[in-house]
Amino acid sequence: MTAYWISIYKDVLDEAKLAAYAELAGPALTDAGGRFIARGFPELTYESGEATRTVLIEFASVEAARAAHDGPAYQEALAALDGGAVRDIRIVPAVE
Repeated sequence: MTAYWISIYKDVLDEAKLAAYAELAGPALTDAGGRFIARGFPELTYESGEATRTVLIEFASVEAARAAHDGPAYQEALAALDGGAVRDIRIVPAVE
């Protein structure tokens, strides 16, 4: 079943580290089967919405998303981020 990796950036502490992370993370996640669906700041927010950077990536399954996260290429990207951002990352199965 399809799954979605949702990253919400609560705070960016170091733009250079974030850029180094992004350079590695994008290819790592697409090579692991991820497809970027949305990326950026919201155009609109409602209720308790916050104008925080959000990334949505589609994977074939929860297992595929987990494998992408735990794989060596993405772990290298996380090492480059090195505390440069505070994020909330969750993997959610699709409704099918």
